[in-house]
Amino acid sequence: MTSAAPFACAPLLKIIARGAKGARPLSADETRTLFDAILAERVAPAELGGVLIAYRIKGETPVELRAMLDAAHATFAPLAAPAGAPAPVLLPSYNGARKQPNLTPLLALLLAREGIPVLVHGQHHSGANRVGTQAIFAELGHAACESGAQAEAALRTRRVAYLPIAALSPALERLLEMRAALGVRNSGHTVVKLLQPFAGPALRLVNYTHPEYRETLSELFRDAANSPAPGVLLSRGTEGEPVADARRQAAIEGFCAGVHRRWLEAEDGATGTPPLLPAADAAATARWIEAVLAGDVELPAPIARQVGVIRRALGLG
Repeated sequence: MTSAAPFACAPLLKIIARGAKGARPLSADETRTLFDAILAERVAPAELGGVLIAYRIKGETPVELRAMLDAAHATFAPLAAPAGAPAPVLLPSYNGARKQPNLTPLLALLLAREGIPVLVHGQHHSGANRVGTQAIFAELGHAACESGAQAEAALRTRRVAYLPIAALSPALERLLEMRAALGVRNSGHTVVKLLQPFAGPALRLVNYTHPEYRETLSELFRDAANSPAPGVLLSRGTEGEPVADARRQAAIEGFCAGVHRRWLEAEDGATGTPPLLPAADAAATARWIEAVLAGDVELPAPIARQVGVIRRALGLG
């Protein structure tokens, strides 16, 4: 705990901790006040655990998510995008891959070589038996940035940067690390996938794994204030990663200033399987990505289509 005055959560826990059916949502002001206190380490450990588990059971409303996101944005200084370049693309990478190759770095590098700045943010680890993006980027010669200033420089020179959330916002990193104590993810894991850390416009790729989150996120982004241009691309995640599933085409939806667009329809069945790749081997994944970028291995069609959608969403044709 910091030296700041402790924040008493009991009155708010009485509202949100009554189970999936009995709990009620907090107002925007109540949620913002609560999460400001959490991120400032003003909430006692027992109460913090209670709040996070309560939200795990209750779920977050769009109003609560927006307030949590506002609190998250207040924990760091906005980044500057490269001048003379398209709006940057944001790839939140917090899950890693367990059963499939983690191809988020491939998506980032495909966009970067077209001159599109890409900021990938995530954790230095992705949990047991998962291949994290940071490890793959390291194999590809892209070291993790240690600060927002380093990320800005990497975007200017290489058009791609990997920024650990600990370097962007230590407060958010602490919230994510509560998973180790509680055994389950918390609201912070949803909020970090919604971050827009740039001072100017940026295109966010937001993914979900559970269908109910699609409904919540769609309602959130239908508010024009929550999806400013160039907007948001929403799709089902590949084991929680923002890259398209290389084996089958998932739907991609967009929200720009509240206006919904269906960019791609889902297809039933497989659309082709990439070469066999050890899912738990960052080096092998990196070598395969290099082969794709060199044209020696065919780019999976769903990822090629995803790149096309991103280009069109940015107004690049």
